[in-house]
Amino acid sequence: MEDTSRHGSLLLLSGRANTPLAREIAEKLGESPDGATIKQFSDGEIFVRIDHNARGRDVFIVQPTSAPADNIMELCLLIDAAKRASAARVTAVIPYFGYGRQDRKDQPRVSIGAKLAANLIVAAGADRVISIDFHQHQIQGFFDIPVDHLYAAPVVTKYFRDLALQDLVVIAPDVGAAKMARGFARRLEATLAIIDKRRPKSNMSEVLNVVGEVEDRTCLIVDDMVDTGGSLANAVQALRDRGAKTVYAAATHPVLSGDAPRRLENSLLERMIVTNTIIVPEEKRSEKLEVLSVGDLLAKAIHHVHSNESVSKLFEIPQDN
Repeated sequence: MEDTSRHGSLLLLSGRANTPLAREIAEKLGESPDGATIKQFSDGEIFVRIDHNARGRDVFIVQPTSAPADNIMELCLLIDAAKRASAARVTAVIPYFGYGRQDRKDQPRVSIGAKLAANLIVAAGADRVISIDFHQHQIQGFFDIPVDHLYAAPVVTKYFRDLALQDLVVIAPDVGAAKMARGFARRLEATLAIIDKRRPKSNMSEVLNVVGEVEDRTCLIVDDMVDTGGSLANAVQALRDRGAKTVYAAATHPVLSGDAPRRLENSLLERMIVTNTIIVPEEKRSEKLEVLSVGDLLAKAIHHVHSNESVSKLFEIPQDN
């Protein structure tokens, strides 16, 4: 790849949270992600060393901050090492931004984890962030540095366009996901429905109503992540109870904690589409789960940032009226 950046030649680094995705990105960029030594001492403390000259270079560090918490610490150490090695610019490429659900103080005496995580990344020395599908769009404002917020929608909608599903209705699993679902509906030329639900407590939900026509229709539930799978399984059941013919689901980030794989496998879901922002180990995979790659999207975003091109050219985001 030709270097046209005023920030020097590109240097791609990777943490250990998602090395397969980092290698895919590196292959598309014609780079190598193996530029750092990362190991842990016997007490669990993380050691990081950049193995190549970083002085005056444009450094991109690929590391999702999914569980365990060591991943965000590893990212911060890599950023710090690059800054201390006199990198011209350091961009944190965070396919999945962990702690994003803790984005507000919605009950007494709780932390705003998303803001704290953003502060840690900025304090470590990051000059820029690239991420995909934040849990809430306002998280971009938690960073005091530029943020390129990408969307997995072009990757997912291409998959469903190729399926050529008939009588499709896109389902927002809650009111907060309505804007995302509306964008999918426009891209897929589908109608929109919204599930009215409440959460008695964390990781638990119950469906109160379905707003929109789903009877004898093919439904596609879209969300930014799937965690325990409980809310999704309840939504699938509610749609089938109201006469939905077939129910698909798509989520950018496959957190899949606890019994989520079993819960989804035993549900009436036809197929679950996720992306590889987080590694899905073999023990969490099933016949209903299909993983799409965002490697090409991230590689193009890195190339555009490095060459000072517009990132928004990568995809068109439907505008609300």
